[in-house]
Amino acid sequence: MIPFIDYPFIWLQDATGAFKDDLKLIFTILLSYPFAGVLKRLPDAEPAKKNLFMIGVSLFYMVGVFDLWGGLRTLSVSAGGAYAIAKFVQGPYMPWIAFVYLMGHMLISHIARELHGIPGVVDVTGAQMVMVMKLTAFCWSVHDGQLPEKDLSAFQKDRALPVMPNLLDYTAYVLFFPSLFAGPAFDFAEYRRWIDCTMFDVTIPGATKGSTKRKRKIPKSHRPAIWKAVCGLGWIVAFMKLSGWYKAEFALGDGFLGYSVPRRIWYIYALGFTERLKYYGAWYLTEGACILSGLGYNGLDENKKPRWDRLTNVDPWALETAENSRAYLGSWNMNTNNWLKNYVYLRVTPKGKRPGFRSSLATFGTSAIWHGISPGYYLTFLTGSFVQTVAKYFRRHIRPFFMEPDGKTPGKYKRAYDIFGLLATQIGFSYTVAPFIILDFKNSLMLWGRVKFFVHIGILLSLLFFNSPGKAWLNRKLKAKVGKAATSEGLRKSPSASDFHGGALGLPDDPMKEIEDIQQEILAKKEEVMRNRRTSMNATSKSK
Repeated sequence: MIPFIDYPFIWLQDATGAFKDDLKLIFTILLSYPFAGVLKRLPDAEPAKKNLFMIGVSLFYMVGVFDLWGGLRTLSVSAGGAYAIAKFVQGPYMPWIAFVYLMGHMLISHIARELHGIPGVVDVTGAQMVMVMKLTAFCWSVHDGQLPEKDLSAFQKDRALPVMPNLLDYTAYVLFFPSLFAGPAFDFAEYRRWIDCTMFDVTIPGATKGSTKRKRKIPKSHRPAIWKAVCGLGWIVAFMKLSGWYKAEFALGDGFLGYSVPRRIWYIYALGFTERLKYYGAWYLTEGACILSGLGYNGLDENKKPRWDRLTNVDPWALETAENSRAYLGSWNMNTNNWLKNYVYLRVTPKGKRPGFRSSLATFGTSAIWHGISPGYYLTFLTGSFVQTVAKYFRRHIRPFFMEPDGKTPGKYKRAYDIFGLLATQIGFSYTVAPFIILDFKNSLMLWGRVKFFVHIGILLSLLFFNSPGKAWLNRKLKAKVGKAATSEGLRKSPSASDFHGGALGLPDDPMKEIEDIQQEILAKKEEVMRNRRTSMNATSKSK
């Protein structure tokens, strides 16, 4: 670490009450803005200079600011191992070998943090989590680059790497400083198009009538970048203010018991909102730095104006006003959702087959391990999966009563249903994600107990109803309303095979259906074994 670099942060820690390393993290993200401005102005014809600049800045952050020599070694082991696997291991199992290697190495880091981590001290696990997404995607892209184009989806064709990148490009991709510690993650093909500037190619009329020529023009990005920075700082300031009012320690203390149950529920909602502000701030700031570098560019909109949403990771307004679980989860940690969909869920699904419980189970397990090993994560994930199931039942069996018979036009009381959905979603998920804040198993259950396990009780009652004759009664009512019979799944058809059945953040879209699928497969396997045994016995009898 650079001598004396801690002094101003120690002073700020005493003045604000925030952890020193958290302040240093914000400092490095803000410092990425002027560095991104310099990066953007390095010669486009000399990408090696850009790569070396990015590597140098990231090394300054890790070693000069945070003294993460051990963390640098950890990232080197992950990145070096992934590159070697992609380069030297041949065959269809290469991406899976890399996946197991990277996830296993990250799991070791999670265990070390759980056993020896110090609250408020930045370690390498955050950067490693971002790297796992980038490097597993990298290995799949190398694998796809060796396959015939006819065997690839449109997404795979866009991200495939027919030629193995050189080590300098790869290292700079791994150590891209604007998103080093907090993301967002992105694919190497996107990085390559950015570093060689083909991302910004536009077609303009040629000198001869009817002809065209290509011209590279990097749009100005300082305004959207500054806006993201201002918003990000606003979220951080709001977090620092509200975190003094809403604390997990108070919710677990004796003073919390003096509140009425409705007030406790409100407190848990406010606690969750306060914690989200921290992530809003960090993700907005890192996205702004990526935009300033040019990597956030995502083509032109219908008005021929540049879009800067390539690396958007969160939509606070959509999340805080979400009226259902899918909208809520889909607005949070979007890049992780995309990674789970494109590089876990769809990769587990055999070509030409519909995704099944194996795909959902693999996605769920990957997401859970990727987040960490604290018991609170798993309490949240398991509860969240059943929240999604109940939400789906309401969407398919209750929502149609508030729509016109065509199923598209809102009915007279649709607004009331939307308000109910908003309250149920926001309050329900604040309860569900509370263990994500508490982390400890015993304390998480204690906090849930202090609000009478109201979400779990609601889940249980809903599942009992929708798996009873009550569902058939609802379907008869729907038939009388819309003039056609409802299936056991409701009026809405199941998503197509191309949809992400695994649910946002890897949560199973319908764990009850997954359990049924597992039971059916076990029975089918058992029947197959019995049939083979009978055939074998008959053949033995005939031979005698």
